[in-house]
Amino acid sequence: QVQLVESGGGLVHTGGSLRLSCAASGLAFSMHNMGWFRQAPGKEREFVAAINWSGDYAYSADSERGRFTISRDYAKSTVDLEMNSLKPEDTAVYYCAADRGGRQRLEITLRDYSHWGQGTQVTVSS
Repeated sequence: QVQLVESGGGLVHTGGSLRLSCAASGLAFSMHNMGWFRQAPGKEREFVAAINWSGDYAYSADSERGRFTISRDYAKSTVDLEMNSLKPEDTAVYYCAADRGGRQRLEITLRDYSHWGQGTQVTVSS
């Protein structure tokens, strides 16, 4: 059974930083692309960042590029999202996701991800 457990969310002031972590279990971690998505109140879930199965290619949404960095640790089976220069519009529930595996091409749409965590709340105060 695949489990993705996020941690590291919280309340931070504008301009602050947070580091989210996702612990993955029940899957062959090195075979899966991993992603972070977020959902703000009243809005659809949207892509934030993703990293491919081999860890040598990462992609971030335009609004996050330069502020957010995704990384993965194969020894711990974790994928982290380092978030800097946070803005109130970054407030959302952040979800970790894994694709179906098999060393697929990295994708950034929701439908390409088969496994989801429960999410962690990030609140940025102005």
